Amino acid sequence: MNELAVSFGRSIRSVAETGMRYGRMIKFSHSVFALPFALSAVVLAQGVYSVTLADVFWILVAMVSARSAAMGFNRIVDAAFDARNPRTTGREIPSGKLSMASAVRFVIAFSVLFVISAFMLGSLCFYFSVPVLVLLFGYSYTKRFTRWCHLYLGFAISLAPIGAWIALTDSFSAGILFLSLGLMAHIAAFDIIYACQDTEFDASENLFSLPVCIGVKNALFVSAWLHVLSTVCFLLVSAYFDLHWIYMATVGGIAVLFIIEHLLVAPGRMDRIHIAFFHINTVIGIVLFSGILAGRILL
Repeated sequence: MNELAVSFGRSIRSVAETGMRYGRMIKFSHSVFALPFALSAVVLAQGVYSVTLADVFWILVAMVSARSAAMGFNRIVDAAFDARNPRTTGREIPSGKLSMASAVRFVIAFSVLFVISAFMLGSLCFYFSVPVLVLLFGYSYTKRFTRWCHLYLGFAISLAPIGAWIALTDSFSAGILFLSLGLMAHIAAFDIIYACQDTEFDASENLFSLPVCIGVKNALFVSAWLHVLSTVCFLLVSAYFDLHWIYMATVGGIAVLFIIEHLLVAPGRMDRIHIAFFHINTVIGIVLFSGILAGRILL
């Protein structure tokens, strides 16, 4: 009996460790960057359409599965580069913690789960599920030919609130477009900041990024203006949906966080990127969602 318990415990630990490896491979914790924006679309739709718990569940499944598949695909495509980049050699595939075959199976499984979740959200979502996956996977190749890869990433992730809105309403809204544009500019802006730490490596590998092509200082300037655009778009969301003034206050708070992010990161101070990227950007999405939720409740 004791041997059986020990064997069972080892099996549980093995499964948990494998799950953690997959989670680290795709940086699962970073799902919070875009997820609050999709949930914001759900809250905005609730003001006009009836939203069920099943809808919210399948939207969450779709968001997590799409991101997991896309990140896994990115790790597969970039495995050779990651193995040569001192900053990324410890990632799961180049370090041998996960095999290429297991990563491929992971991507296939979550791609199938995304298609299933899209089917559960309606025929329109189902028809667009595979094209959306192709678009998400396409980002992994953009650094090979264009400096505007950051905007492509922003566009791909900005489909989250639009997708959630369409899933719930079977329609399109200019207000949701403003939310998506704000997310697109925000994602592109901090992806430019994140790319600054790999400028020398990317240049040596003939990879494209804005910091490589125009220099770190100019790239950070573009990033700052994208954050200005993001703030304007978030303000336009309020104008379209007539949210409570509390939402405007939260957008002001987000603008302050954008400023702090750019004060933290400057040429020659790349060691602060992780603070700006992981902590501040996590807070921004949560603050925006909280503002939209409060803006709806207090109307």
